[in-house]
Amino acid sequence: MTREELLQKWLDHSLSPQELEAFKKLEDYEELIQMDSALQYFKAPEIDVEAAYNAVQKPVQKDTSKPTAWLRPLLKIAAILIIGFGTYFYATQPTLTTHETVVANKTLIKLPDTSEVSLNAVSNLSYDEDAWNETREVNLEGEAYFKVAKGKTFSVVTDKGIVTVLGTEFNVKQRNDLFEVCCYEGSVKVTHNATEIVLKPGDRYLILNGKEFRTEEENLKEPTWIRNESSFKSLPLLEVIQEFERQYNVTVEAKNIDTSQMVTGSFTHTNIDTALQSITLPFNLKYQKKQHTIILKRD
Repeated sequence: MTREELLQKWLDHSLSPQELEAFKKLEDYEELIQMDSALQYFKAPEIDVEAAYNAVQKPVQKDTSKPTAWLRPLLKIAAILIIGFGTYFYATQPTLTTHETVVANKTLIKLPDTSEVSLNAVSNLSYDEDAWNETREVNLEGEAYFKVAKGKTFSVVTDKGIVTVLGTEFNVKQRNDLFEVCCYEGSVKVTHNATEIVLKPGDRYLILNGKEFRTEEENLKEPTWIRNESSFKSLPLLEVIQEFERQYNVTVEAKNIDTSQMVTGSFTHTNIDTALQSITLPFNLKYQKKQHTIILKRD
C-alpha cells in the first residue's frame, strides 16, 4: 500500500491492524502524530494534511522527485502554519443567527433577551448571539416591528440608518430608496449620516428618494401589517404596488400608469380582489389577473 493510501486511511480512521503497523513505519510518523495532537483542540473543518503539504511543496520544489533534505521539514512546517492560520480565521469569525422571510410570509422571532421581532414579508434579520450580552445589535433588510426588553442599548442597523433604543416598541422599514421609522412606545433615536433625531410615540421619520420628512401619525398601538393590512401615508403608488407584490407573491404590470402619484390608504393581506379594489378605485384604474401577473389599466 502506498504512503498516500495509508495517510488517507489514517485521516479516515479506517486503518486495519496490519495497515496501522505499516503506517507507524513511515519516516515522518512522529511528525504526523504531533501535528494531529496539536490540532485536535481546534474546531474547524476537516483538512487533508497531505494535500496542504503538496500545495505548499509544488510551487517551491525544484526537484519534484527528490526534495533536498533541508527543504522537506521546512515545507511541512509551512503546511502546519497554513492549517493553523486557516483554523484561527475560521474560529474567530462571528457566527450570525439569521432569519429570513419570503413573499406572502411573516414570522415572529424571540431574541436572546426576550425581545420580540415581527418580520414582514421579504425581509432579513441577523445578529451575533455569542456577543449579545455585550452588544444588542441586529442587522435588518426589509421591515420589522420591535418590542424591545429593557436593558443595554439596542440597535437596528440598516443600509440607510441606525435606530437606537433602550426598551420600547417601534417599526423599521428599509426598502430600496425608502427608510421609515415609526415610534409606538418610549423613545427612539434615529441616526442618518451625521443627523440624529429622537422620536416620541406617534412620531414618524421618513427618507424617500433622499429627502427627509418627519410627521406625527395617529396614535396607533402597532403597525397595521401585524394585523394583515398594509397602510400608507403620502407614499408613491409604486411603493404600494411593490408591497402588494410582496404580500401576494405576484408581479404587477403598470405600463402607462403614473406610479409617482402619492397614496394615503391601505389594502388587506387576506383577499386579493378586495386589496386590488382598494388600490385601483381611487385612481380610476382597472385590473386584469393573468396567472401570477396583475395588469393595471386605465378605466
